Amino acid sequence: MPTTAPASAFADVTTSDAALRRFLHGLPGVDPVGLEARAASLGTRSVKTTSKAYAIDLAISMIDLTTLEGADTPGKVRALCAKGANPDPTDRTTPRVAAICVYPDMAATAKDALAGTGIKVASVATAFPAGRAALPVKLADVRDAVAAGADEIDMVIDRGAFLSGHYLKVYEEIVAVKAECGDKARLKVIFETGELSTYDNIRRASWLGMLAGADFIKTSTGKVGVNATPPNTLLMLEAVRDFKAQTGIRIGVKPAGGIRSTKDAIKFLVLVNETVGQDWLSNEWFRFGASSLLNDLLMQRQKLSTGRYSGPDYVTVD
Repeated sequence: MPTTAPASAFADVTTSDAALRRFLHGLPGVDPVGLEARAASLGTRSVKTTSKAYAIDLAISMIDLTTLEGADTPGKVRALCAKGANPDPTDRTTPRVAAICVYPDMAATAKDALAGTGIKVASVATAFPAGRAALPVKLADVRDAVAAGADEIDMVIDRGAFLSGHYLKVYEEIVAVKAECGDKARLKVIFETGELSTYDNIRRASWLGMLAGADFIKTSTGKVGVNATPPNTLLMLEAVRDFKAQTGIRIGVKPAGGIRSTKDAIKFLVLVNETVGQDWLSNEWFRFGASSLLNDLLMQRQKLSTGRYSGPDYVTVD
């Protein structure tokens, strides 16, 4: 946990809507061409043999293995927990995932199934994925999830309020949710970057979330057309780097949605290493929100160890 200068160094910018707007709109503008070119350049880095094996194991250990469907059942959640705890039954050296991410009503089931594994229970909340609910309803959602044993809360911001320029409303909701989490759960704040329209808005949302007390900033719900991309994740990594430099507080980053292949996961790890450094290369500070990524990582891991590509029939279907 951070021990240096607190975020209260920015307390004056959150005293009013006008002050917060001045601060957020005073952030340096994003050069889209430069951002996308840097993300693309870093994505061409070649990772081979031993380094690739290390990267695959690291990526597995960073996964928030997720099921967020209306058809979720206790049996499906328990099966997912079993897979997270023992991803490859043929190789007990395979790392466990970081967390199992479920709806609040499944948090207790996941907590029971994961007892003794060290895997966290992450629960979406605040009227996920749209966030269209009154604040008391959102807070009750968080309270229920924490009471059920959730170690982490993934909340969605009110994108309508943000896009309307009501930044203080968004800030105050995040602060209120953080208070409900208390010291029992870490808070991940989801921006739904695909709905924020511009890179400048993603930068502003990143700072807004960090100022309000987010432990992680997260790209997406995985429920819209555009989710995690290298450029939007790079931009968020730059934001946490700059926030750490100014406050001493380290914030985690979680790209979610659309990351399905080992090749893509390694590109994101390169972004982390080159932008914020090795201090973020752990599941304490970087996560992948994914449901299908794990299978491809397991197949590539098996190929590295056996020399043969086993194919999808040799991993469990989520």
